[in-house]
Amino acid sequence: MKQYFFNFLHPWILFLLLLIPVILLLARYYKKNTTLPVSSLDLFQGISPSFKQKSEFVLTWMRVLALALIIIALARPQSGYKFTESISEGIDIMLAIDTSGSMKALDFQMKGDESNRLDVIKNVVSNFIAKRKYDRTGIVVFGEEAFTQCPLTMDTEILSQLVKRLKIGMAGDGTAIGNGLALAVKRLRNQKAKSRVVILLTDGRNNSGDLSPEVASELAKQLGIKVYAVGVGSQGPVPYPEETPFGIRKIYAQLDLDEDTLKAVANTTGGRYFRATDTEELATIYNEIDALEKTKVDVKEYKEVNEKFPFLILVALLLLLLEKIMNETYWFKLP
Repeated sequence: MKQYFFNFLHPWILFLLLLIPVILLLARYYKKNTTLPVSSLDLFQGISPSFKQKSEFVLTWMRVLALALIIIALARPQSGYKFTESISEGIDIMLAIDTSGSMKALDFQMKGDESNRLDVIKNVVSNFIAKRKYDRTGIVVFGEEAFTQCPLTMDTEILSQLVKRLKIGMAGDGTAIGNGLALAVKRLRNQKAKSRVVILLTDGRNNSGDLSPEVASELAKQLGIKVYAVGVGSQGPVPYPEETPFGIRKIYAQLDLDEDTLKAVANTTGGRYFRATDTEELATIYNEIDALEKTKVDVKEYKEVNEKFPFLILVALLLLLLEKIMNETYWFKLP
């Protein structure tokens, strides 16, 4: 990252600028009290100061400006660009997200309003992705089938946009947990990251696909891939929208979450199982996973510095030289 900067190497020297008004006052006092004895002032009556006399202050201000520039130069003003280089030992993370029909359940809330499970999950997952800017993250979606929504990438903006496009039923109404997990593992299989993780999120029981979650978890274990399993859903009957010929009505349904299988999947791979029964718990779980899977980041900084003091010293010397020349010519006074 390239960032412009301007600073003083010795900023405390700038306090010397406060002495300039004191010097001006002393100079004015000294000039005011300098007198020449004469026998009579009659000869000077009616004589007004010439333009040369009125403009003598220019010499004073040239000296003052030169002094101010010298003080600023001594403070060593610098400008340039600061470059920041981040070298990370990133983690490869595949998010395996259930989009089956049971995600329509309205047992979660978002901003105080009733919301279906997938909308809440999308919000929490987006926040999680935004925190993992040094990691590569990908998305696998599963329902009755499983497919890759996004391959591994560090582009958090693209990931967030693709999360927003997730829809209930986009992979069918069934729940192929085994296929979804296996596809996520396949995406990580040949990657060389220090740590490879699958975050498996579902609210149901494996009832589709040709691979069981147990087989998929054994494959993950053999490849050294850790699985964090997150079970979503409230206990007991939950509100669920049902389509009828007269529109949509809300019923209460008992949705089946196979916690035993999810726990087994997590334990087999050295991961953990979490249960989220509301929005706050789900957010807390993702924050906990974020804390468990830390990325090592080395940040190197270097600067391109442009010193300003040579120019200021040059201008100050030119002012003093010009003041000397003008004092010896145009404003020359006989002793």
